[in-house]
Amino acid sequence: MGPHPAVAAIRLAVRRVLHDILNDQTSRVRPGPQLVGAHPDRTPERPPSPLVIVACSGGADSMALASALAFEAPKLGIRAGGITVDHGLQPGSDLRADEVVLRMRGLGLDPVESVAVTVGREGGPEAAARDARYAALDAAAERHGAAAILLGHTRDDQAETVLLGLARGSGIRSLSGMAAVSGADGRYRRPFLQLDRQTARKACMVQSLPVWDDPHNADPAYTRSRLRHEGLPALEKALGKGVVEALARTAQLSRDDADALDAWARQAEASVRDAAGLLECAKLYALPPAVRRRILRRAAIEAGAPAGALFARHIEEIDRLITGWRGQGAINLPGRVVAQRQGGRLVIRQG
Repeated sequence: MGPHPAVAAIRLAVRRVLHDILNDQTSRVRPGPQLVGAHPDRTPERPPSPLVIVACSGGADSMALASALAFEAPKLGIRAGGITVDHGLQPGSDLRADEVVLRMRGLGLDPVESVAVTVGREGGPEAAARDARYAALDAAAERHGAAAILLGHTRDDQAETVLLGLARGSGIRSLSGMAAVSGADGRYRRPFLQLDRQTARKACMVQSLPVWDDPHNADPAYTRSRLRHEGLPALEKALGKGVVEALARTAQLSRDDADALDAWARQAEASVRDAAGLLECAKLYALPPAVRRRILRRAAIEAGAPAGALFARHIEEIDRLITGWRGQGAINLPGRVVAQRQGGRLVIRQG
């Protein structure tokens, strides 16, 4: 008799991602030239087994992910480790982190560690905690030489992310939600984006895995929490079941469109610059707005504007220098970057 359907589902999702990681590792290894004096019959040394780390908070999603990684990785010759991040935002968070470490070790993961971080205030509590967490995960990946870090985001998380992006009016890239593969060299992998939250919780239950429910996830002070417990249920009541699946599907379609537009903008950028590298307003005007605004955003970031602080309203203001030119003055952007029109050219630089 096989495993419970929920357990089978999470293992299959992880197995597919681990195969992808192995394929990526193989494609990066290219045989070098034969060394002078090397024995022709000697078998070349095999590269060490890649290390894959799971980011585990102790919640149902990440515990299910940790259990699936511990089960699947050895069968593929992959080393499996784990990390939990202590944000220090709740009393006893250090003790909880220690418990998560013990649970991951009990699954057979190695290396396993807990990392404490200091959460700042920039961008609000949720964004600050996320920034601190990813900085810790990046450092851990470098420290251990990990090939990838697995994250337990589910289809429900994806639906929430799409709705949050829609509420911000952030454009199609924001509506595309979280990517299955992201980060430097594809470091972050999200195997569960096609699985719902209930499947992960069920997998933990049938495997008798203890889980920790973060009280912040039920705290109405947090936007995502309100959306999870009030917004989405209200949408399902009004529109019927299937809202989560539809939003997740919207994310994938939006991502495909956004990727295509980004590629178009990259190809078009060279054609709208003059010999000195300045953007020509007349040529920019001839481009579709979606392509033009992507070029403007890239130019602002290259000039020093922080990507996270550059909003749609900033890009719209720059765009008016091209489409609604009435002799207006310079546009001040985040990062002390200034955009202005000079002699038919758009100049974006540090002010």
